[in-house]
This record gives sequence, structure tokens and C-alpha cells, in this order.
Amino acid sequence: MTISELAERLKDMYDNAKEKETVLNIHLFGIKYGHHIIRNKYSIKEIVRIAGINASYFSEINKAVNLSKYVELKK
Repeated sequence: MTISELAERLKDMYDNAKEKETVLNIHLFGIKYGHHIIRNKYSIKEIVRIAGINASYFSEINKAVNLSKYVELKK
């Protein structure tokens, strides 16, 4: 998965979040795609920039990526 594809998924999750669930979707993105970000050494700041969302979400995604090492999503 390329950095552009990750940014596209982030933008989609951000845009399609239900009211009051935006931050939840941001965390979910970091957990769901954290292994791609870590393995490829992608810059979270760059993903956020390409996605065109507020730069303040960097911190939330960074926390979630770190959690992705320990969390498994339910299927």
C-alpha cells in the first residue's frame, strides 16, 4: 500500500465518520493501517498532509499507530 493510498483511506474514513465519531475513525485508521505505516517507514505527517485533514490529527494517528502493535481488530 502506497502513502497515497493510505492518505486516500484516511480521507475516506474522516469524511464518512458519523457525527461525533471523527476522532474514533482517526484512531481506527491508525490501528488498522499501523503495520503498513511502520513497515514502510511512512511519515504520518505526510499522510495527514496528502489526505488534506487538519494537521492536529497527527498526534491522534501517531498514538493509534503505536497501539496497533498491541491491538487486534475484530472481524
